[in-house]
Amino acid sequence: MKTKYWIMAMAVVLVLCLGLSIYFMLPGEAASHVQVYADNQLMHTLPLDKDTQITVTTQYGTNMITIKNGKVAVTEASCPDHYCMERGYQNSGTDIVCLPNRLVLKFTDQQAVDSAVG
Repeated sequence: MKTKYWIMAMAVVLVLCLGLSIYFMLPGEAASHVQVYADNQLMHTLPLDKDTQITVTTQYGTNMITIKNGKVAVTEASCPDHYCMERGYQNSGTDIVCLPNRLVLKFTDQQAVDSAVG
C-alpha cells in the first residue's frame, strides 16, 4: 500500500514539473528591448524595432549581435561551441547566453537609463 502511494506521489510531482517546464519555456509576449550584458555588466539596451548590428568584444571573445525585423540573434561568435548562434532570431523567451564569452542577451519591455548614454 505504501509503495503505491509513493509511486503516485512521484508521478504527480513529475507531471507538475513537466508542465511547469513547458510553461516557462514557451515564448511570451514580444519584448520591446534587449539588454546586452558582457561579463555581468550592462553594455547596451537596444530597441528591437530598429535594425541594428553591433559587435561586443571583451577579454573572453567577440560576438556580433544583429537585430532584424523585431528579433535579435547572435550571428557571429568566437566561442568554440556556437550554441548562442543556434538559438536563431528571438524576440522573447529565455535569455540568449554565450557562456565562453560571458555574454547574455535579456529581453525587456522597458528602456533602461543606460541606453540613452551608450
